Amino acid sequence: MKDSQIIYLDNHLLVVNKPAGILIQGDKTGDETLFDQAKLYLKTAFGKPGNVYLGLVHRLDRPVSGIIVFARTSKAASRLSEQFRKKSVTKVYRALVEGKTAEKGTLKDRILRKGPTSHIVKGDKGKPATLVYRCLQQKNGLSHLEVELETGRHHQIRVQLSHLGFPIVGDFRYGSKREFPQRSIALHSHSITIQHPVSKKDLAFTAKPEIPWPLYPLASELRSINSC
Repeated sequence: MKDSQIIYLDNHLLVVNKPAGILIQGDKTGDETLFDQAKLYLKTAFGKPGNVYLGLVHRLDRPVSGIIVFARTSKAASRLSEQFRKKSVTKVYRALVEGKTAEKGTLKDRILRKGPTSHIVKGDKGKPATLVYRCLQQKNGLSHLEVELETGRHHQIRVQLSHLGFPIVGDFRYGSKREFPQRSIALHSHSITIQHPVSKKDLAFTAKPEIPWPLYPLASELRSINSC
């Protein structure tokens, strides 16, 4: 893990900017994980002779980049997990999608997971899924969206935007026709706000993708580009 990936570090938290394409935790592929990299980073940085504790309190899909919060103590892990369960954590994503979206919208669906994929379903099947988006800019047949999740379902942003007719660039599983670098998709966990597990202070973290996106300026930089 590179120093440039570290967003925040104290005795209780490690916050990193996850590159697209790396697993959060191990699976049947046996590929190296962000979790293992983070433990090695702490062990090396602090000269720990034994095992290093690290708690995983939330996840991102392998092809997705962005902010991941790790807990450095079991107490911090328990308190952070409770925040995620109670949905008191604010998570904002950036997505680059194919097509021209509306200026803003709220998507309310029901999502049913089947193995490695999820689907929009009707009736009482599946689980409620809600997100809110606003369009930051549009250019060359693409829309750059800011997305805030109100629920946290499997592949939720990917499924709901695709169902609306706007697949995320590079997300061939859900209908994209355009490639994205390094077999990743144009979905990034842009910011996250949590309460510090010990001080109780609100902490807000923001990060851009390591590999520059097209159409990824801040809102204040949009004046020279066609807005939505």
